[in-house]
Amino acid sequence: MSMGFIVGPLVVFMIFVAPLWLILHYRSKKHASEGLSGEDQQKLQELVARAEQMQERIVTLERILDAEVPQWRRKL
Repeated sequence: MSMGFIVGPLVVFMIFVAPLWLILHYRSKKHASEGLSGEDQQKLQELVARAEQMQERIVTLERILDAEVPQWRRKL
């Protein structure tokens, strides 16, 4: 009785879940090894450009604050 309770779900797992799991796992591995697509590469370049612009703005704002409120860094 107790063996039937374990064998049934084990058989279902081995027939349906395990093969599907392996197929999906190796498909995702293959997709990851291919690298970024052209669209993803373009998005990444846009994000890099935005980050550089933001860095320039931060530097500019820090210069303005340094000129107008010299002690602002100590207040943080």
